[in-house]
Order: sequence, then C-alpha cells, then structure tokens
Amino acid sequence: MKDLAAIKGRHYIHSLIEEGEHEQQDFKFAISDARKIARSISAFSNHSGGRLLIGVKDNGVVAGIRNEEDVYMIETAAELYCRPAVEVRMTAFKVDPGTVVIRAEIPKALRPPVYVVEEGDVLRAYYRVKDENIVAHPLLLSAWEHYAADNGAFMAFGEHHRLLIDIIGEQGYATLDEFVRRSHLSRATAIDLIGRLAAASVVNLEYREGQLTISN
Repeated sequence: MKDLAAIKGRHYIHSLIEEGEHEQQDFKFAISDARKIARSISAFSNHSGGRLLIGVKDNGVVAGIRNEEDVYMIETAAELYCRPAVEVRMTAFKVDPGTVVIRAEIPKALRPPVYVVEEGDVLRAYYRVKDENIVAHPLLLSAWEHYAADNGAFMAFGEHHRLLIDIIGEQGYATLDEFVRRSHLSRATAIDLIGRLAAASVVNLEYREGQLTISN
C-alpha cells in the first residue's frame, strides 16, 4: 500500500477476530459507502471507542482489503461525514502473503455527541449497543447536551425527581415511557429532566434487552 505500510500481524489479527463483533469491535469486508462507515465511527465515538477491522467478513473470514481506496474512504467518513471530525488511527497488518487487514481505531469522544451528516445535511448521532449501531436515544442526546453545558450541577430536586428515584427503587430501573405515564409530564419535559440528572451523574442510562433504561 502506498500510504500505509503493512506490518506483520497474522496472530494478532486472528486473536481479535476470535473475540467476534461486540460493543468495541466491528468487521467490515469492504468499504463502499463513506457515510455508512461514518455511522460506525459515530456509534463507537459516542459509546466508549472501538475499532473496525477492514478486510474481515462478518463470519470472521479474512478476505483482505481490496485496495488503498478503503483508507481514503475511512478518512472521508471521519473528516467529511462526522461532526465534529474524528481522528481515526489506522494500522495495516499483513495476515498472509498479499492479504492485508486494516485496524481502524476510533477514540471515545471527549464531548459527545459525534453526528453523521446524512442525506439532506441532516445531522444524526449513533450509539453502539452490543454489535449494532443504532440511532442515539433522545435521552442520551439530552444528557450529552446538558453535560456539555454543565446544566446538571445546580439543580433543585422536586417531586418529579423523587418520583423517578422511587420508580428505580421499585424495580431497579425505570423507562422513559413509564416515567412519562406516572409523572404526567410531557415527553419533552421528561427527557430534559432525566437528561439533567444523567449529566449530573445522579442516574445512569444503559441499554437492557434492547431498550434504554434509567438506573442509579
């Protein structure tokens, strides 16, 4: 490869493949859509960081990258389709003679969210859950927004805050829908309230069985 010299890494790459796809690792056979890769970058950045193994099929079979265009596509995804741009560190590993796999390391965002510029210049943030990239939940967006603005530091607790804590105490966690139903707040107001609490680390947001839950 012209711009990315490959180093030996057969055993290393196979050890990563043995882990399978998970919250911090994804396999990509080839890159044909920079915006699709930007969604993976956004999802990893907004979670805890991660890596892409380019040239590896979904079933773990090493196919190798096709050409250096894959490198340029990753750069395009990170620099042109991510807002803010993400610095992705790429390393090429020689797995077999003539077969190269690229490890693209994506750092955790210091100030999430990282958005993707979708069709029509629509900005959308993604989040990594198990081995999937999903659109970031409004609660996550609210928490990130309030954390960036430091809006959770000086917050007076009222009856709705106490209700949320009571719901969590009853079953170990709460959901947005349940809190809206029991508090009689509008969905937007409930999202803002929970986002402030999450930004202040009073509650935690985590996925359980496919849904975002609130716990402490």
